[in-house]
Amino acid sequence: MIGYIHSIETMGAVDNGGIRFVLFLQGCGLRCSFCHNPDTWLASGKPVEAAEVIEQLKSYKTFFELSGGGLTVSGGEPLLQSGFVKELFIEAGKLGIHRALDTAGYCKRGDLQEVLPHTDQVLFSLKVVDPEKHRQLTERENVDIIKNLRMTAESQVQLVVCYVLIPGVNDAPEDAQALADLVKSLNRVVPVDVLAYSKLGADKWEEMGLCDPMAGVAPATQKQVELFQAGLRRLGVHLHHVRRWGNFLDDEGRDKFAGNYSVIHPE
Repeated sequence: MIGYIHSIETMGAVDNGGIRFVLFLQGCGLRCSFCHNPDTWLASGKPVEAAEVIEQLKSYKTFFELSGGGLTVSGGEPLLQSGFVKELFIEAGKLGIHRALDTAGYCKRGDLQEVLPHTDQVLFSLKVVDPEKHRQLTERENVDIIKNLRMTAESQVQLVVCYVLIPGVNDAPEDAQALADLVKSLNRVVPVDVLAYSKLGADKWEEMGLCDPMAGVAPATQKQVELFQAGLRRLGVHLHHVRRWGNFLDDEGRDKFAGNYSVIHPE
């Protein structure tokens, strides 16, 4: 099957644990004001066969095994190309490669259902919980997004809620409370990964002739992230923490990052 790709990061070490082969797919239905890849909104992308991607993956398998990494499919919104993602994940699974889906959940329910059985981990990107704030931030409703989050929680897939903290936008105490209430209402414990908003990709808005809605918003500081995390812990939320790779062999040549997923528990 053919998919339409925005870009590939072959030695990614930011989006998840270990060394990741990160495939960014073209297309997204959201219009996030803080999007790092607004060029994924365009009806374009490089066409590529799933089999071609799998062949590339094979050459990185040793790195995945040493670091606890694998394949991450992101976007844009990857579930707009659910058939392509499904084929990729099935074939990657045959090779024993860890498969992570980075999604905002703005997709048809059936597309998510199609991919979940072949997925090891879902990184579910929640922009903000309050419906009105969500409309302002993304130009879209979040009712179906929350339904898809609940469906994902009901599956057996490892699930992490990712929340990009934007100063003055989604970092208020009521935002933390709404996030905590939602996550704790799920049918199992789901950790939250709080990520700092940055200016990465701001130049793309200018290149595309678009007005950057976040031009006057400062990047989130580590202190702001820590304060928000502390608030979530007080509200009973579990925090997700990934030990990033570096020198991933210990003195005896063993993998220091096997099982690199951990959870920081609430206070």
